[in-house]
Amino acid sequence: MKKTRNTSVDTTVTDFILLGLAHPPNLRTLLFLVFLVIYILTQLGNLLILLTVWADPKLHARPMYILLGVLSFLDMWLSSVIVPRIILNFTPTSKIISFGGCVAQLFAFHFLGSTQCFLYTLMAYDRYLAICQPLRYPVFMNGRLCTILVAGAWGAGSIHGSIQATLTFRLPYCGPNQVDYFFCDIPAVLRLACADTTVNELVTFVDIGVVAASCFMLILLSYANIVHAILKIRTADGRRRAFSTCGSHLTVVTVYYVPCIFIYLRAGSKSPLDGAVAVFYTVVTPLLNPLIYTLRNQEVKSALKRLSTG
Repeated sequence: MKKTRNTSVDTTVTDFILLGLAHPPNLRTLLFLVFLVIYILTQLGNLLILLTVWADPKLHARPMYILLGVLSFLDMWLSSVIVPRIILNFTPTSKIISFGGCVAQLFAFHFLGSTQCFLYTLMAYDRYLAICQPLRYPVFMNGRLCTILVAGAWGAGSIHGSIQATLTFRLPYCGPNQVDYFFCDIPAVLRLACADTTVNELVTFVDIGVVAASCFMLILLSYANIVHAILKIRTADGRRRAFSTCGSHLTVVTVYYVPCIFIYLRAGSKSPLDGAVAVFYTVVTPLLNPLIYTLRNQEVKSALKRLSTG
């Protein structure tokens, strides 16, 4: 998308105004309370999962639950990057965010979000090995290798976040400075650039949309093999336990990837649905993760019972 502006009368932007979520004024207090409760529950739920995995010897010795603990840690930080700013938008305080603050928020969101994307793929790989290659599982997924893979996911996420933040804010921003969104994200910020954003939109499409879609397809492929292997299990109890463990992960993956793909494969879109979809994977998904993993995972529920009884 090419943009031309008379930059001779414009000035360099030093801050942005986040317009936030569109809402009726009479619902401002209710929405403030709803998002505040969601944020508190998200932090408490994920902290509970993190402490449970750390404190229970049966869980923190297994790669699957190491990955779950890392996921909870990511959810806590991802929620903290986005939700407090949403909550502030429902108060009389200023909606201004500094230029540096906008850069930091965009980097942190894409760093944490892409790390989570890679982590979901590792979790699918872990389940694939455990169910389809049980004899090789201790070799291909031990504690040391799991740590290396998690470190690789964090490293790849930091590179991704750096690339996206650098490409987005290397462009000149000379006014206006109103971001029609509830946080600094690439599509909303690019609309304010005073230069051609074609390269940025292409990189966004490839680096985010295609990578997310590819990871999602790899996960679906892993689970297709897992389902095929589960159906071969002779005992009904064995099938039930396998489906319960994998079902929780597949549910989380679906509610995370589908909205992401919807947003970033349509980088130039200005659909009013974009805000609602983004709220789902930035606010609701981190809240659902601990609920899904505790309600559908018998081992986590057993660990919570052991902790509650000392």
